[in-house]
Amino acid sequence: MITPNNTLTRQATMGQWLVHPVGAPLFCELLAQYGLEALHLGLALGRPLSHLGQLTYGRISESAIDDLLQAATENMLAGRSGSPSEDSHFLPIPIRRDMSLNEIQIRDPFILSDSTTSTYYLYGSTDKNIWSGAGTGFDTYRSRDLIHWEGPFAAFRPPSGFWSQGMYWAPEVHEYLGHWYMFATFTALNGHRGTQVLRADYPIGPFTPWSDGAITPSKWQCLDGTLFLENGQPWIVYCHEWTQVHDGAMYAQRLSPDLRCTDGTPLFLFSASDANWSRPMQGISPGFSFPAHVTDGPSLFRLDNGHLMMLWSSFGDHGYAMGIAHSASGTIEGPWTQEQEALWSADGGHGMIFRTHEGCLALTLHQPNNTPDERAIIRSLTEHERTVSLQKRP
Repeated sequence: MITPNNTLTRQATMGQWLVHPVGAPLFCELLAQYGLEALHLGLALGRPLSHLGQLTYGRISESAIDDLLQAATENMLAGRSGSPSEDSHFLPIPIRRDMSLNEIQIRDPFILSDSTTSTYYLYGSTDKNIWSGAGTGFDTYRSRDLIHWEGPFAAFRPPSGFWSQGMYWAPEVHEYLGHWYMFATFTALNGHRGTQVLRADYPIGPFTPWSDGAITPSKWQCLDGTLFLENGQPWIVYCHEWTQVHDGAMYAQRLSPDLRCTDGTPLFLFSASDANWSRPMQGISPGFSFPAHVTDGPSLFRLDNGHLMMLWSSFGDHGYAMGIAHSASGTIEGPWTQEQEALWSADGGHGMIFRTHEGCLALTLHQPNNTPDERAIIRSLTEHERTVSLQKRP
């Protein structure tokens, strides 16, 4: 665990500042004054705070960094460090009953439909601020009818010495060979991001680390890994992030039968700019010399006739959006083609398709895209021969 009183220096990395209970809000406030976000720093999170002026081409001055250090020191001396005790995140969470989705702050929602118990489980990014500050973990909620929910239940809490201390994103859970596996995105203090596999005996958890750290390529910025099974062979599909390659890319890679590691080389599927509806992201760091296209949240689904689709997110004309890609071969290898128009075009995304207990198709995603207002929404889908469409509301 981080010791709060010895990390807020010029030599501390920006990643350490971002998971510190005092440093995180002050650091993010400084970036915001110059129109920047911590998310845009990428691997620069592994560099010391003293490099911030150089990284922003002098936009953030040395005096501004001095002011940041002074404010952090004053807050700690005043006893407002807010640092939790080593075991505070293991305290019981008050369980609420009969909640609506409007009462649950969550991003990147994933719904597991467990037909054996006629129960739905809702997972997602559930820290109050998933962009900075020490991460708590992941919570889950459950429901019988997709309307009335109970929770939160602590699905994952990082063990002592866990390699990531913040930016816990996009958990999803799959049943596989008698166990439940969570694929989730974590960020190291040096800025490296990847998907790790966790395992539990029950869908509600608790989930504990299963793979040895991230299973996505160690030198790549990766996120949003998802499990896909094809003829019994497990695959992970994940995003190679725009922070490293500008034009975010989608990749697939075989997994070992026990899901502990990858097998073979990454297989390129498509780039974000391949989609007619995808637009470059606005407001990024001046260090990016080329347009940045985002790939987020791959989710694969087969229609009743076997046609293979992928739901994924990027930015469109009206903010965060979500579209559909199609595999021409019906296999993970593709080739993959993109629908011309986004399935969801305005201020919402990172969703997935699931079947209800009655066999109907449904879509969940988060909307709006700004924190802390994001909520999971559920919409009914109509299944066609080669695609799906949103059902009109009555």
